[in-house]
Amino acid sequence: MAMLGKRRPERTPSRRSLSANNGAEDERDERAGLSILRLAHDGRGVARDAAGKTLFVDQALPGERVSVAVHRSRKRFDEAHVREWLQTSPERVTPACVHYTHCGGCDLQHLALEGQRRHKREVLIDQLARQGVALASPPSILAGSAWGYRRRARLGVKVDAKGQAHLGFRARGSHHLIDIEECPILVPRLAALLAPLRQRLGELAAPRQVGHIELIDGDDGVAVVVRQLRANPEDARAWQGWAEAQGVRLALFEGRENPALRWLGCSRAPELRYTLLSEARQLTLEFAPGDFLQVNAEVNQALVSTALDWLRLTGAERVLDLFAGVGNFTLALAAHVAEVVAMEGSQAMVERLASNARRNDLHNIQARQADLARAPLLEPFDLVVLDPPRDGAESVCRALAESTGAGTAPRVLYVSCDAATLARDAACLVQGGYRITHAAIADMFVQTAHLESMLLFERERG
Repeated sequence: MAMLGKRRPERTPSRRSLSANNGAEDERDERAGLSILRLAHDGRGVARDAAGKTLFVDQALPGERVSVAVHRSRKRFDEAHVREWLQTSPERVTPACVHYTHCGGCDLQHLALEGQRRHKREVLIDQLARQGVALASPPSILAGSAWGYRRRARLGVKVDAKGQAHLGFRARGSHHLIDIEECPILVPRLAALLAPLRQRLGELAAPRQVGHIELIDGDDGVAVVVRQLRANPEDARAWQGWAEAQGVRLALFEGRENPALRWLGCSRAPELRYTLLSEARQLTLEFAPGDFLQVNAEVNQALVSTALDWLRLTGAERVLDLFAGVGNFTLALAAHVAEVVAMEGSQAMVERLASNARRNDLHNIQARQADLARAPLLEPFDLVVLDPPRDGAESVCRALAESTGAGTAPRVLYVSCDAATLARDAACLVQGGYRITHAAIADMFVQTAHLESMLLFERERG
C-alpha cells in the first residue's frame, strides 16, 4: 500500500504477452513489425497487417512498432495484444497500478495524462463529425486529480473450489475475477478497505452467499453494501462487528428474488450525502445506495460550475431538468432561476430530489415522475437540461427540434456519458435549428477511455 497513488519507476516494455484475452480464446497467429496508426475510441491501438486487415491492439500507442499475437479473429478485423515493442511512444508511461495488465477497470494508464485528454477530445470531435456536426472551436477540458478520485466502486466476490475467497474487479473483456490488492484510482478511504474486506470474507461462515460488495464514500463517512443472496444471522453479526471496527456503516442487500436493504446496527437508514457549490451557495444532497452518483466529486463540481458560467442566468428563467437524479443540476440551477421542473423515471428518486430541495430551502422546484423514454410534454421553458444514461435522449431531442413558437426552448444543456449517442442527438438538434455555442470534455474517469462531455445548444425562438 506504500506505493498507492504514486507513479512507479519508468521501465521500457519488454517482450511479453499482456494476456489481454485471459484465456478467452487461443492465440491464432503472430504478426511482426506492425505500426500503430492511431487510437480507437475505446483506447486500443489501431494497425493494419500486410493484407490490409485492421487490428485492434491492446495497450499499444500511435507511433509504436510492435509484434503482436492475435487472440480473436473476426471477419472485418482482428483483436491482438503485444508480444514485443520494437519502438515505443514518448507518451508511454509506466502504469501506477500493479494489476493494470489484467484488471478491466482502467485501459489508459500506459498513456501520459495529456495524451489521454487529447484522445478524449479527438473522440468527441470525431463522433460529432460522423453525424455531420462540427464544433467552432476545440472543447475545453474539465479535469481534476489523476489518482484517488473514485468515490464509488463495486467489487466482485468469488469463492473457488478450495474455499478461497477472491475480491476484485473483472478482467478486461472477461467475466474472470482479478484479485485486487490495491487500487490507486479509489479515494484513499475506500482503497484502505480492500485488505480488511478480503480478510473478513475469508472468515465468513457462508462466503458463497456474498454476490458483490459496493463501497461508497460520502461527505460524512464510508458506507459498505454487501449483496447477500441469503440471510445468515451468524455472518450478519460478523459483518456488524467488522463495520464497527473499521468505523464504517454497513448494509446487507438480502434475498434473491426481491432483495431488501438492511442497515446493521441502525434503527433507520443513515444519511449518505455530498456537498456541491452553486457559485457561493453550498448545497447538501442526500442519496441512497443504488441512486446515480457521479463517481468523481471534483469533476462533477467542475461540470456544474462550468454550466453556470456558460448559462449566465438572470434569475427569471424557467428550467426543465430531465433525468434529474437526486438533483445534482436541479438544485444548482434552482438557486439562480425562477423555477425548475425536474423529472425522473424512478418515483423513489423523485422523492429523494424533493427532499433535497426542502433540505436546502429551495421552494422553486417541482419534482415529477415521468417515462423519459418518451418525450414529456414540452411546456414553454427557457432552458432544457439533459443528463441521460448511455442510450441518450433521442425522443426528447426530436421533440425539441420539431418545436415551434412559444414552445421552443432557446437553450439546451446536454451532459452525456456516451459520445456516440450524444453525436446522434446533437445532429437532431442542429438539424432543428440549434447551434453548439459551448463544448467541454469532463475527464470524469481518468486512466480510462470513458468519455463524459457537455454541450450547450442555442436557438432563436421562432
